[in-house]
Amino acid sequence: MSLTAIASAEVLRQVRRIEVRTRRLVDSRFAGEYRSLFKGQGMEFAEVREYQPGDEVRSIDWNVSARMGKPFVKRYVEERELTVMLAIDLSGSARFGTRARFKHDLAVELAGVLSLAAVRNNDRVGLMLFTDQVEHALPARKGRKHALRLIRDLLSVEPEGRGTSMAAAVDRLMRLLPHRSVVFLASDFLTEDAEKPLARLAQRHDVIAITLEDPAERHLPDIGPARLEDPESGEIVEVDTSHPLVRAAFAKRVADAEEARRRLFGRLGLDEIIVHTEHGYVDALLAFFRARSRRPHGAVRTGPRGTLGDAASRYGWNGEGRP
Repeated sequence: MSLTAIASAEVLRQVRRIEVRTRRLVDSRFAGEYRSLFKGQGMEFAEVREYQPGDEVRSIDWNVSARMGKPFVKRYVEERELTVMLAIDLSGSARFGTRARFKHDLAVELAGVLSLAAVRNNDRVGLMLFTDQVEHALPARKGRKHALRLIRDLLSVEPEGRGTSMAAAVDRLMRLLPHRSVVFLASDFLTEDAEKPLARLAQRHDVIAITLEDPAERHLPDIGPARLEDPESGEIVEVDTSHPLVRAAFAKRVADAEEARRRLFGRLGLDEIIVHTEHGYVDALLAFFRARSRRPHGAVRTGPRGTLGDAASRYGWNGEGRP
């Protein structure tokens, strides 16, 4: 048997294992939550009409209003079927983990749950994998066979790039999704210049950020002198992990990055699901479904053990996986 055939057989076995594991979760815990939250949320453009008192200001079409000299709004009708797009970061930093799995493994299993929940609800689901370029795109379709193809592609695509380009990812998503869709964007968001692409995506689609984290990225291990390599740029630095100033600088950088990400998502109105290689995703995803279904306003943020909140501190979230 050739190496290619062996590799293909192993991928199929992995697809089957993921299907069995995630299908149980979908059948027992996620299907009802998904259906109650997302069914009927797809919207399709219908027409532009003159503004009437009581219309949402956000629905004003400013280009048409400028041409006509008075305000006009866009009107949408509800679609019976929803399109769900899974956008997964395959950059070098996503293939990192110090616990039972890599961050990428978390994204694969989470994508399996979401894709099976979508097809069970007769929704369309698609996939896009990206690094500093778009590595693979699978248009949204319905059906179990398509969901299994999606999981297979997640397991088998070997990325050519190592960096992260949110702009390249969003450009392709905007072309793939002609109508308003739900976009689950899984990444560690360790990248610069994400605000403009994310703002562009959020203007047209319902964007849910899935932040992939590993404990070693939050707390520098005290192992003395160490040589560290950036998995995306390849840059190597030597640091003394036991030095108090080094540890303090690392802690501050992590805190600043988390605060910047949280403020960015808040400005854009993006929901966020934080999942850890240490804790998995089940509690955080369930908490997201439930929190979002009952939120009065604002974005939802759920953590690795299901901690949630529009304002995370209101629920005791401390950013370390502990309520």
